[in-house]
Amino acid sequence: MSLLMTVIAFVVALSVLIVVHEFGHYWVARRCNVKVLRFSVGFGKPVWSKTIGRDATQWVIAAIPLGGYVKMLDEREGEVGRHELHRAFNRKPVWQRFAIVAAGPAANFLAAIVLYWVLFVHGIPGLIPVLAEPAAGSMAARAGFVAGETVLDVDGAAVRSWQDFRWIMLQRALDRQTVSVGLKTEQGTPVTRALRLDELAPRDVEGDVLGALGFSRMRLVLPPVIGELTGSGSAARAGLQAGDRVLAIDGQPVETWDLLVTSVRAAPGRTLQFRVKRGDVEIQSLAVTPDPIDEGEVKFGRIGASPRMDPAAMKRMIADVSYGPVESVAKAAVKTWETAIFSLRMLGKMIVGDVSLKNLSGPITIADYAGQSAQNGWISYLLFLGLISISLGVLNLLPIPLLDGGHLMYYSVEILTGKPVSEKVMEVGQQIGMALLFALMAFALYNDIIRLIGS
Repeated sequence: MSLLMTVIAFVVALSVLIVVHEFGHYWVARRCNVKVLRFSVGFGKPVWSKTIGRDATQWVIAAIPLGGYVKMLDEREGEVGRHELHRAFNRKPVWQRFAIVAAGPAANFLAAIVLYWVLFVHGIPGLIPVLAEPAAGSMAARAGFVAGETVLDVDGAAVRSWQDFRWIMLQRALDRQTVSVGLKTEQGTPVTRALRLDELAPRDVEGDVLGALGFSRMRLVLPPVIGELTGSGSAARAGLQAGDRVLAIDGQPVETWDLLVTSVRAAPGRTLQFRVKRGDVEIQSLAVTPDPIDEGEVKFGRIGASPRMDPAAMKRMIADVSYGPVESVAKAAVKTWETAIFSLRMLGKMIVGDVSLKNLSGPITIADYAGQSAQNGWISYLLFLGLISISLGVLNLLPIPLLDGGHLMYYSVEILTGKPVSEKVMEVGQQIGMALLFALMAFALYNDIIRLIGS
């Protein structure tokens, strides 16, 4: 994956979501007859600007694309003529100020719903949720799950793909309660099994929760033949080619693709010796060093290669999750709500120490995810945009001064007490909020740097 693609995907994602967020503020401000002086995407020196409309609103694209703002007429920020006092933000009733500020995060949530609606109507390709043999002694094995069973639902929530199963179990894992899993056996008989989640450790929620429970997906038994390579992967750099059959790794025979994956994942950053067959020629040794991938507490190797697939067999493993236009609205709203609540709960568990703060991601990690999702296609990129839009909405609703949530907290106090929060209190709150945000950003950036060093 090129650095250029990563940067472009990140800037496009951030710019689009900032425009959505700030347009929410702008649109409601106009509905409340507040004069908008400037709509800026980015901070710093303007690189483009245009004055539009009867209010002569200045539309700006600034040099630093890491945020944005809507500047409204306000007596606290400059002198306002008597003829325009009725259009000043600070002169508006508290409910209008509340609505204007809340509209930014609301626009992000609405954008996520629209993105998910598009995806659900089009269809999101996934993998059918058929279980492989559970790991010996695992929670899944003790609960009686067996290979070949298809997951139908968890606590009544329908499961149509392996991704559905993982998402629902990830949410349930936060409570560590017993869940009811509905299944269909290989013979087609419906069964229900109770699965206790109270043995899960906090770190299990951060990584592969299904793996921690002992679940794995039934896979096609594929020969260890390389189908495609990513241009920047270690397999391509080492000289492996599409069509190569891997015979052995470090002298150990490799008979299936799963064995190849197991060997690679277990060796992040460690050089492996591949013996391969290319046509009629056997190459005795190719040095391949799996790229280390860091996902929270879990680190594994990846070489950037996918297997040669049997299209007919692969089609039988694919689940296309799609809904009608009307049903997709409800599904998209539920997905947005669940993701927002999960984000808040994870943040709460970080604060109390149940989940590691290493899960905080900064701009470098987010940019990397943007590039990866863009490389995987438009469906993956829209899923990424939806997730980041929700995260932006949740972040801005936190009751921290300087954020929208901090202003909403002040307005809530004003609604309850009948009088606005004093300038002195807001000034102190602003300083506290600045310190909190700086600490949060510094820690997230520190995590990014540690991930980079580790890889």
